Amino acid sequence: MSFETIRLEQDARGVATVTLARPEKHNAMNATMIAELTATAEALAADGSVRAVVLTGEGRSFCAGGDLGWMRAQAEQDRTGKMNEAKALAGMLGLWNALPKPVIGRVHGAAYGGGIGLIAICDVVIAEEDTRFALTETRLGLIPATIGPFVVRRMGEAFARQVFFTARSFDAAFLMRAGLVARICDPEGMNLAVEEEVQAVLQCAPGAVSAAKELCRALAGADPANSATLTANALADCWETQETQEGIAAFFAKEPPSWRQSS
Repeated sequence: MSFETIRLEQDARGVATVTLARPEKHNAMNATMIAELTATAEALAADGSVRAVVLTGEGRSFCAGGDLGWMRAQAEQDRTGKMNEAKALAGMLGLWNALPKPVIGRVHGAAYGGGIGLIAICDVVIAEEDTRFALTETRLGLIPATIGPFVVRRMGEAFARQVFFTARSFDAAFLMRAGLVARICDPEGMNLAVEEEVQAVLQCAPGAVSAAKELCRALAGADPANSATLTANALADCWETQETQEGIAAFFAKEPPSWRQSS
């Protein structure tokens, strides 16, 4: 397959590496990337030769969240259009979350907004020690609705309440306490850490690995993908408020909204 925003490679062992490849945009997601990640998840799920997947980002950041152009385009759509965009993102995350192969996240630099959603669909996340994370949606008058079911399911409500609405940045140590990050490494140790996780998978029976992952998902309760309509409505409700419209307009104008107080 040919892609514009990602790369897909596979080695002789059956280890596929999916690389977010918009380094000049800090791998921010747009409609094209969401569609390509959707197609990739479908292809990987159907490919019996694939035994493990590494998800990573090119350049200085893992994923900076939503692309500004994509956000501007959403702001100009009607409610149905906004909900369709949200459901496309939720559908992509749902496919990755249900992928019948282990997904190992290699995270570095920064992961914001939707980038944390991508982390939440990984089975094992290895983060570079200086990586910064944030859910900044509320600074714009929005909420982390679409990624919310995936992130809350992985970190739990208690940890989510500490970061979902303050928009403050946090570090890999916080996400390790929350259970979203499995290992923290210095830059020189990242490749070895990823390879150790890959090797652990390759020592196990592929069918059993897939069944065990499905068992984990079943035991955890409701599939977060089933919340797509609820979260799309919640996000659309936000888009329609005067507060959000002011926040988005201020963001693109590089001006503070009236409700932001200086410290």
